[in-house]
Amino acid sequence: MTKGGMESVEVFTSEGKGRGLKAQKEFLPGDVIFAEPAYAAVVFDSLTHVICHTCFKRQERLHRCGQCKFAYYCDRTCQRAAWLNHKNECSAIKKHGKAPTENIRLAARIMWKIEREGSGLAEGCLVSIDDLQNHVDSFDEEEKKELRADVESFLEFWPPQSQQFGMQYISHIFGVISCNGFTLSDQRGLQAVGVGIFPNLCQANHDCWPNCTVIFNNGKIELRALSKISPGDELTVSYVDFLNVSEERRKQLKKQYYFDCACEHCKKQIKDDLMLAVKEGESKPSAEMVKDVIQFSKDTLEKINKARMEGLYHEVVKLCRECLKKQEPVLGDTNIYLLRILSIASEVLSYLQMFEEAADYAKRMVDGYLKIYHPNNAQLGMAVMRAGVTHWHAGLIEAGHGLICKAYAILLITHGPSHPITKDLEVMRVQTEMELRMFQQNEFMYYKMREAALKNQKIQVMPEPSNETSPSLFHKKE
Repeated sequence: MTKGGMESVEVFTSEGKGRGLKAQKEFLPGDVIFAEPAYAAVVFDSLTHVICHTCFKRQERLHRCGQCKFAYYCDRTCQRAAWLNHKNECSAIKKHGKAPTENIRLAARIMWKIEREGSGLAEGCLVSIDDLQNHVDSFDEEEKKELRADVESFLEFWPPQSQQFGMQYISHIFGVISCNGFTLSDQRGLQAVGVGIFPNLCQANHDCWPNCTVIFNNGKIELRALSKISPGDELTVSYVDFLNVSEERRKQLKKQYYFDCACEHCKKQIKDDLMLAVKEGESKPSAEMVKDVIQFSKDTLEKINKARMEGLYHEVVKLCRECLKKQEPVLGDTNIYLLRILSIASEVLSYLQMFEEAADYAKRMVDGYLKIYHPNNAQLGMAVMRAGVTHWHAGLIEAGHGLICKAYAILLITHGPSHPITKDLEVMRVQTEMELRMFQQNEFMYYKMREAALKNQKIQVMPEPSNETSPSLFHKKE
């Protein structure tokens, strides 16, 4: 079997779920089950000039296509690699006078590929584009209105000399994009930068506690095992973040993907008690008090989002501190409303260089996450890494090194050793290990040297907090 080939999986009919993917051999945590290039993919409208249109890497200086003046590339290699998919798009953009939205561009790329290769099974694909689900019949009025607008815009953009498709087929393609579009992230996996269609990945069904994860790595999607998988086991991924009570996850899945989740964690409401935990002890808070604090938390999260959008980070910190004051006597350590505030507070305080307070909140956040998330969860790994870096910046070298090692162990499984973020983390792990040895030999000298090093280097600014917790798995047009 070629590494990441499709020989190790098969499509089968999964009871109550339609098609699914099944393992043909045994996999261990961290194994790549398959790697799949995009059938078609585009960069988001808002990032077209800062992300390479071929490999989706964020670059400082990009080369612009001299013809359409719209597409950007790392270098000539990326530009040449893109030409087959960009050729028709390039002349259509020139004729149209401007580039259409990401949805129209993705639909057009899919259609041009069908024009070139036909709509049957593409090489390495287990299913054809025609066989992917579109759920158009389940669209509500608003979604149907958006679909009609997309079809109209598509027809305005689509060149008359290209193969002409019927309205129903064009609607099918937009339905496929809406339900099966996969979010592509930049090279470090921290920001959603585009959307693509991956027919094989589309066959993997959802489970809130899945046995696989999906990572975008080096221009391909990798399906990686999170736990031991035996031949004949169904391969599952999670379409939504687990950090929500089962009722909320089910609502989200129904709204976005048109199915009722019947996984064990939803049916038995596993971990819901932890996510809604209240303070234990002599004076247990009343139900009324808990309800008030949760409402206060929801209101505060809305205010925080508004302040973040406006870049008012000191205001965000003030809101977080006020909210924590109300939450701490009432909510348990694993309550998701408390954890959300701790996560935002630690991220924004790190950005503002207030590392000690940030480290305290990050530690509490990680302690809560470890009780809720699957031990090999990519979001957990990223959160532990962030906490480790924050502790390191705060000069708490022992805790920092411990958290970085923990994050590295998780990301080796979820992202693999060749992923840029795992490589970055390995460098940090080596660096903190060296510093820890120095600290253990002579604490006084360690702090002296650290002080000198900090004086000589520019203060390292943490990346500006983003409004997305982390790129979600499937791209859904809001």
